[in-house]
Amino acid sequence: MTAGEVLRGAMPPARRFWPGAAAGFLSEASAVALLAVSAWLIVRASEQPAVMYISMAVVGVRAFALSRAAFRYVERLASHDAALRQLAATRSDLVRRLIPLAPDGLTRTSRGSILGSLVDDVDELQNLPLRVVQPLVGSAAVAGGAVILVALIHPPAALTLLACLVVAALVAAGWGWAAGGRSERAIAPLRGRLADAVLDHLGSFDVLVACGAEEASRARIAAADADVRRAVVRRAVAQAGATALVSLLAGIASVLAVLVATPAVTMGQLAGPALAVVVLVPMAVFDVFTSVPLAASSWRQVRSAAARIAAATPETVPAELVRDQGAPTGTGPALGEGLRLREIEATWPGASAPALQRVDLDVAPGERLLVVGSSGAGKSTLAHVLVRFLDVTGAYTIGGVDVRDLAADDVRRTVGLCEQRPMLFDEDIRQNLLFARDDATDADLEHVLQRVGLGPWLRERGGLDARVGERGALVSGGQAQRIALARALLHGFPVLVLDEPTAGVDPAASDALLTDLLSAVGADQAVVLISHVTVPATLIDRVVHLEAGRFVG
Repeated sequence: MTAGEVLRGAMPPARRFWPGAAAGFLSEASAVALLAVSAWLIVRASEQPAVMYISMAVVGVRAFALSRAAFRYVERLASHDAALRQLAATRSDLVRRLIPLAPDGLTRTSRGSILGSLVDDVDELQNLPLRVVQPLVGSAAVAGGAVILVALIHPPAALTLLACLVVAALVAAGWGWAAGGRSERAIAPLRGRLADAVLDHLGSFDVLVACGAEEASRARIAAADADVRRAVVRRAVAQAGATALVSLLAGIASVLAVLVATPAVTMGQLAGPALAVVVLVPMAVFDVFTSVPLAASSWRQVRSAAARIAAATPETVPAELVRDQGAPTGTGPALGEGLRLREIEATWPGASAPALQRVDLDVAPGERLLVVGSSGAGKSTLAHVLVRFLDVTGAYTIGGVDVRDLAADDVRRTVGLCEQRPMLFDEDIRQNLLFARDDATDADLEHVLQRVGLGPWLRERGGLDARVGERGALVSGGQAQRIALARALLHGFPVLVLDEPTAGVDPAASDALLTDLLSAVGADQAVVLISHVTVPATLIDRVVHLEAGRFVG
């Protein structure tokens, strides 16, 4: 996906865009016409003609005053409806493009950057029709019409107005580009860096405090916040400078109109009411024209946002990730004799060497298998291979069926994964469990929580309505693991992969947690327990050692 494709996708279809653009033009044209007719009426009325000679102008003033507001309302309604509808479609399209990359195709992208691409940058795209295209179209059309109007009255004044408009466009756009372009392009990356700093601080707060690094982490957040603030201030100063230049040129245009038109008035070639129109119309036109520097600023921000979105959504899915050949059937393959891996090799996207090399592994139904190894040995890679996040070379079968013949979602209905840091949503306990099986009753949920050792804790918290906080902030690491296992048990995976379930849990409580986790799993369910710490021998049937991507011993 290229930045150009992102920008084209952000524009609403013509049938939705043009009603708002037309209403915006009519509103701005009404504002110019209102000032022109008012100027003519005031000067003509000072000559004390019969009322019949100015009655049409009176009606015109009222009509243009009312139509200006009416067309502005229609423009807001139509243009925002079109932009927001297209924004929803853009969000959906981006999510569809990111789903094949998640989770392993996004591991090398910072959380703040992804958050920025999904939220800030996509939201920025709505400004393309609202603050770039539509204002430029309306301003250009109104400016052209005003120049023609003035040319009908006094051509030399029209030439000065046209020259001032061209100079204003060039100066305002050039000033904004030189003074604020770099800041505008830097704001979103700086916000991403700030988001990274805040997420790291909150996610590792206990470790930072224990290691005495909390002050340094807060200083990093403050520095990132100061960088964002400086960039925003520089952008505001640049926009204010561009607006000031346009206002200055508006005054110059009116002064030049007076200088150019005065000789014609002196010679009787131009009447007083016509002079008022020639002099005051430029002020109204430049009032509309102030949207041009703002549109130029918005264009730079939108284009930068589109470039970042394009960078986050590559054209093709990396070869190391699984690409489904067909649609999911909705049912997982039968486990049969279990999982069988032969000569398996797997590589992380962007890595130069395989993380797993020529691995052979069998997992029988109901077996408790422990995979041990140091950090970086390939344990998490194995977990992601088993649930088909990473593609492999070699043979991987479930119940004798090659996983390449199955949709990845179907494989994940048979093989489930509980990660080191389970994802808990900022909802109550009930909703966090219902993601696994939406037809489960409250009795089912309470029973499965009892199985994983959370029965007393559930009663203390007040039942299933208790909230767990953003990413499980209101529960401990061990409780989060138990909730994640309860969710997996509720789903009923024939094979369950537990990836470092005691990570972030007090070592003194890790044995109790593992005992509860493995005791809760049914006798017919296979468990692949991945750990770098010692596990009581009574809890497992077999141990395999992983070292540098290979099984040893």
